[in-house]
Amino acid sequence: MNTLVKERFLYIDYLRLLVIAFVVMLHLAVTYSAIGSWYYYEPVELDALSIVAFALFQSFTQGYTMGFMFLLAGFFVPGTYDRKGFLEFIKGRLFRLGIPTLIYMLVIHPLNTLILSGYYGMESGNLLQTYLHYITSLEFVGSTGPLWFALVLLIFSVIYAFVRRLLPEPAAVERTGKLTTSHVMILILVITAAAFLIRLVQPIGTSILNLQLCFFAQYIILFVVGLKAYRNHWLDQINYKWGLGWLKAALTLGIIAWLAIIFLGDGMTKGLDPFTGGLNWTSFAYAAWESFVAVSMSVGLLALFKERFNQFHKTTKALADNAFTVYLFHAPIIIAICYSMRDIHIAPILKFLIACIVCLPTCFAISHFVIRSVPILKRML
Repeated sequence: MNTLVKERFLYIDYLRLLVIAFVVMLHLAVTYSAIGSWYYYEPVELDALSIVAFALFQSFTQGYTMGFMFLLAGFFVPGTYDRKGFLEFIKGRLFRLGIPTLIYMLVIHPLNTLILSGYYGMESGNLLQTYLHYITSLEFVGSTGPLWFALVLLIFSVIYAFVRRLLPEPAAVERTGKLTTSHVMILILVITAAAFLIRLVQPIGTSILNLQLCFFAQYIILFVVGLKAYRNHWLDQINYKWGLGWLKAALTLGIIAWLAIIFLGDGMTKGLDPFTGGLNWTSFAYAAWESFVAVSMSVGLLALFKERFNQFHKTTKALADNAFTVYLFHAPIIIAICYSMRDIHIAPILKFLIACIVCLPTCFAISHFVIRSVPILKRML
């Protein structure tokens, strides 16, 4: 990608930075709420207000962040393939996505387990023997942690490459089109229907080899939307005021609708199981809410950042350059910090906020000054 094109899409780098910061915050929220899946939890009983606050933040963040990441990733795939061709594209994806995933499975996940071995009362025993069993038993295959995203993006990219190989798409054929309200509404409905159907057999909370298939309707469809957006120049056509309207709708109607669905479905008294899947109105309503948030936040943030945050700033660009490194390495950093704070007894919400203030700068500092100072890691990440 030439310099002019890179500058044109600076805002996408900044969007990735924003989303990855929220992913780190999401994992910190799980730590102090025990709502969701993560390595380390602090066993504190939450009051009703804290439960609602954590659940809303986590639902909202989960609702749009990873789908948005797949959309942004998909946008750059066709152009990369056009420039590199089949073999170089595959090699590049393996280097940029496959190797970080292996690093996580073979190094970072075992490190996380080692950090927490004392907390969970696990016998460390012979570390070499334990590690060899981890490898030979193939337990590592399902230990991708947050790097499930890189693994799935690698799979999507390889599928795209083979489709292009079998059905070549001329690089010169590019169309100009406008993303309309009708497109957005249809997209929300399609994701809703697909998510509802998947959750009949794979409800929220289930996974296969750390892949939560319950969310894959959003991931697959938005990745394909990203592919189409590149050829149709949809990002260039997003109107600022129109997109900002979707962002405001997500942040107002989205929050109101979430509260309404949870309370009308008796989520506070009967639990959240009916919302996770099954042939019932609460599961469909939650799938519709989640799809609305994913699409409207994506459109809104693209419009906002394209208009307001598309200028070069040295500090912001440096942070953006470190975003994927933080995504890869943040788990052991925040686990160690949260574990060191375990004897601080304050309200979980307040502790979560303090952890965010401490962990985010620490993750970016370690990424910038330590990890990316290693040339091979800097080139890969």
